[in-house]
Amino acid sequence: MRRRLAAGVPSEQMEKGTGKNQNTRLCFLASLSAFFWFLLLYFHFVVLGRTTTDESLKLRPPVTDSLRLQPDPVVSSYSNPTLVTSVLQIEKQPPKTNQPQEKEKFPFMRALRTIENKSDPCGGRYIYVHDLPSRFNEDMLKECKSLSLWTNMCKFTTNAGLGPPLENVEGVFSNTGWYATNQFAVDVIFGNRMKQYDCLTRDSSLAAAIFVPFYAGFDIARYLWGHNISRRDAASRDLVDWLMKRPEWGIMGGKDHFLVAGRITWDFRRLSDEESDWGNKLLFLPAAKNMSMLVVESSPWNANDFGIPYPTYFHPAKDADVFIWQDRMRKLERKWLFSFAGAPRPDNPKSIRGQIINECRNSKVGKLLECDFGESKCHSPSSIMQMFQSSLFCLQPQGDSYTRRSAFDSMLAGCIPVFFHPGSAYTQYTWHLPKDYTKYSVFIPEDDIRKGNVSIEERLSQISPEQVKIMREEVIGLIPRLVYADPRSKLETLKDAFDVSVQAVIDKVTKLRRDIIEGRTDDNFIEENSWKYALLDEGQREVGPHEWDPFFSKPKDGADSGDSSAEAAKNSWKNEQRDHS
Repeated sequence: MRRRLAAGVPSEQMEKGTGKNQNTRLCFLASLSAFFWFLLLYFHFVVLGRTTTDESLKLRPPVTDSLRLQPDPVVSSYSNPTLVTSVLQIEKQPPKTNQPQEKEKFPFMRALRTIENKSDPCGGRYIYVHDLPSRFNEDMLKECKSLSLWTNMCKFTTNAGLGPPLENVEGVFSNTGWYATNQFAVDVIFGNRMKQYDCLTRDSSLAAAIFVPFYAGFDIARYLWGHNISRRDAASRDLVDWLMKRPEWGIMGGKDHFLVAGRITWDFRRLSDEESDWGNKLLFLPAAKNMSMLVVESSPWNANDFGIPYPTYFHPAKDADVFIWQDRMRKLERKWLFSFAGAPRPDNPKSIRGQIINECRNSKVGKLLECDFGESKCHSPSSIMQMFQSSLFCLQPQGDSYTRRSAFDSMLAGCIPVFFHPGSAYTQYTWHLPKDYTKYSVFIPEDDIRKGNVSIEERLSQISPEQVKIMREEVIGLIPRLVYADPRSKLETLKDAFDVSVQAVIDKVTKLRRDIIEGRTDDNFIEENSWKYALLDEGQREVGPHEWDPFFSKPKDGADSGDSSAEAAKNSWKNEQRDHS
């Protein structure tokens, strides 16, 4: 039997109802699918599109003089007109001035920024050393016999330039740290000390200053006698040509470069191209005028050289060596009121040495060590230091030029120096000596001696014992900064003559760089008054009349003051010749 359908529901109607329900479900699913895809597309193009564009704007660099926002093709293709308009408005804004970025145009800014890094012990102190060809330094040492006509310099270049050790037979020296150092050996001593400098860098962009290890003093010493001017100038011109091709030179045109010459400045300031004229022209070469040259005697009328101490016989290896020596100098009994070690200058009518020697001979409280040519106790470091250690005051008149090594030997012995010309110390060693010269020395003008207006003995006797003690303590306190430490060792806390010199160069270059950044210029600078600028206090920039003007005035006959200085340099060499003949 077949099952019967429910009553009252025709079969046709049931079939029609079933088809209608299926169509409704299909329409619903299609609508739901379309709505889903609409939401997905809306989220992708509108929501995500705006977020991505906003982030791209945030990542854009700021508007500056050198960088302007350009229309982004991706952003421009978007259908968000408000967003595109905002981008175009940013493009139309005028460039903003950014002072720190303006300063970045100076190539030495990276070096200056190291000063601000307090965690870097070398910040603002880095030195870059040029790797010069050996012909400019080491080759000269290999040919040491050619460095002087009258002195075998080979023995004086041993022990890193200190020379042979001195034996302490008479108990005048310490047991260690004393050497027979030649007074013209600063080139190699300074160069070897630089090798031990604790803030050397191979990255010149970090350098506070750039050192040129050229043995300028040794170079000119080879050719001063019997060589034409082309030979005398050859190495200097070669050096300048080499330096100017280096990228480091272009940073400041050489104004951040410095070198050392262990001779007086007049050996490097030949005034003409006459074969009979003295020295070479290193310090007159246009490029060299930008560099700073450290010499044992500088010119009062030129701005590119600076005085540093002559080397003494004492080269401590550690702080304790200095402290022990200082204590010993404090405790010495000094039986002589004053002393002088030197020879007369009969060929120089302006010299006061003759009067000084006579006063020493005639005084019961004065001691004289006569330096006759040939064999003399003046050539014995022990004899010289022993006399200085026994004296309260040591007389230091001009030598053949303004300065003499004896001034530093005497201060090393704790003896108060007596100067007769400001060019002998006060305008020379402004980096190493106090500007207030009355603290550590006595000044008696040369004219007072020439005219017989002053008795040296009477003048010195007027200084009270208490004042003498204070002045002597000042001198003894200066000892560390007047000696060159052993280049093979390193002082722990004390600063020696090398350290003081390097820091002074760094300060000079740093000040110049800051002046360049701030746009400050020295339009009123008068080079002939260079000696006056060195005496200015911090912050001062202008010079005026000075009590020492008569000492540095140009000759009234119109002759160049350099002529007499060059003649003095020549006489110095002649005296050296006779000393070793």
